[in-house]
Amino acid sequence: MALADMRGLLRLTVDAVVGVTGIVESMQHTIASLAGPLGRAPAGRPGGIAGLVYGAVRGTTRRVGQGLDLMLRALPAPTTTTREREALLAALNGVWGDHLADSGNPLAIPMSLRIGGQPYRTALQAPSGRLLVLVHGLAMNDLQWTRHGHDHGQLLARALGFTPLYLHYNSGRHVAHNGRDFAAQLEALVAQWPVPVRELVIVGHSMGGLVARSACAMGAGQRWMEVLSKLVFLGTPHHGAPLERGGRLVDALLELSPYAAPLARLGRTRSAGITDLRSANVSDADAHPRHDRHAQRRDDRVATPLPRGVRSFVVAATRASGAGTLRDAVVGDGLVPLASALGDHRRPELLLRVPQRRRLIVTSANHWDLLSRDDVCAQLLAWMK
Repeated sequence: MALADMRGLLRLTVDAVVGVTGIVESMQHTIASLAGPLGRAPAGRPGGIAGLVYGAVRGTTRRVGQGLDLMLRALPAPTTTTREREALLAALNGVWGDHLADSGNPLAIPMSLRIGGQPYRTALQAPSGRLLVLVHGLAMNDLQWTRHGHDHGQLLARALGFTPLYLHYNSGRHVAHNGRDFAAQLEALVAQWPVPVRELVIVGHSMGGLVARSACAMGAGQRWMEVLSKLVFLGTPHHGAPLERGGRLVDALLELSPYAAPLARLGRTRSAGITDLRSANVSDADAHPRHDRHAQRRDDRVATPLPRGVRSFVVAATRASGAGTLRDAVVGDGLVPLASALGDHRRPELLLRVPQRRRLIVTSANHWDLLSRDDVCAQLLAWMK
């Protein structure tokens, strides 16, 4: 991390200390109130000396943080970076990205299109009229499309003449908010590209596929949609991921007891991007506020079909040695069940209806193997011709 990054880490630490102080305060108030083992936590805060102490801790922490922030504000922003720094920033944004953005934290990642980790305008060489935009997943960054020395974008550039660009974004924000900004980025890209754009292809891995779907819904009628020919989804949780559902279940169990309920706040600090993965929310109507616990329990998504006139392809992975097993249905690639990655659903209006010839199931593979498996590479080449 650069020295200037300490300002963002300091602000995040201050927020954490204040938050944890509130949790401890609530637990002490519940104990002092002699509440029953089940039910709602008592309202209010501790009074007397305890209340003064907790107030002093919060106030002192904020004042110290503000003073240090003023001192660190004068430090220059980093002009160089490393893969390790980029990975840490991506992880922080994945877990707390909406909080970083809403609080103006300098660690929040602004959305941009890059090549090799640099703004595409400064790194662009020999542009072609065939554009390939790759969209990374949760808590990842654009440099992590390279895995085991392989990059799908570079493969398709060499073989088929695409110019690959990589979206870099704060994956902790709501998917719909990122989708709207992505649509705006693509509109500007097509308008400013140095040669006429003949074709645009988007490849999304994991959450990146949801962001791409959201952008298509937001970008109806825009110029870039006229040249968009293909959408490719690699391990995209079109109907949600079990891990986020499990996280919500843990929160609900903790909330059954007033003594454990304050700990549920820790779980609810996970980003809006993560909570969107519970049911794969891609539209504004789906983007429930993170504090709306009741709305997050329901799968009340608005049906968002794939864009007409655009050929869509899905790649799903399973850690099992063959498709059609119970492990397929429950575990899938370790993060995304097979049906979710394929876009299958029991509710007809939520079916993505991708034809069988545009599907690929990769066995004995995990979620990240989709970035480098030879059979995935071969299928991408065949689909992109």
